[in-house]
Amino acid sequence: MTHSYEAHIFDMDGLLIDSEPLWRIAEIKVLNQLGVGLTDEMCKQTMGLRLDEMVAYWAERFPWSGPSEEEVGSQILAEVMELVSSEGQPMSGARRLLNHLKESGETIALASSSPSVLIQAVLKKLEFEEYFSEVCSAEYEKFGKPHPGVYLKTASNLKANPKHCLAYEDSINGARSALAAGMSVVAIPCEGEFELESEALQIFGSLSEYFTEQCR
Repeated sequence: MTHSYEAHIFDMDGLLIDSEPLWRIAEIKVLNQLGVGLTDEMCKQTMGLRLDEMVAYWAERFPWSGPSEEEVGSQILAEVMELVSSEGQPMSGARRLLNHLKESGETIALASSSPSVLIQAVLKKLEFEEYFSEVCSAEYEKFGKPHPGVYLKTASNLKANPKHCLAYEDSINGARSALAAGMSVVAIPCEGEFELESEALQIFGSLSEYFTEQCR
């Protein structure tokens, strides 16, 4: 793996930690109590979105009475935090790739849609804190992914040119965000087909597969 990028910028959920199933469990539990009738398949529609934007997405389609969108988001986050603490596991190849990049002297950063409190909980759970020189959450941006804001902010904080950064993503919304920022993207689809075409996009089955391919 050559030193050809100013920074390697990682998404988190579904890429570094196997948390997409945990998010679905939490979303279905909380939203079904409000009569939304959410299913696993429906949850795929909001993969990669910021928590508040995900809640707003379902509130628009299935309006409920009672708790506010903010309260519902807090309930979902609390459920996810508990699940991450008890069941969170790293994705295949994540630690190996991060170790390799760190040992090679590469700059590594995180750009996630998740709230900062969850990011810190995940990094602590997986013992990944040492790898990242910059950690950015889209909760502080005007818009979440697929808007490029969080990736542009991360590159700016690193004083890196976005065109010389490599982003790692698992969702289409995330990949669109990084591509819109002008970055090259390594996509590890969390589930199903990845219907997105770009010369700046490479698709692999796992981070382990990507690592093996790059280090031949």
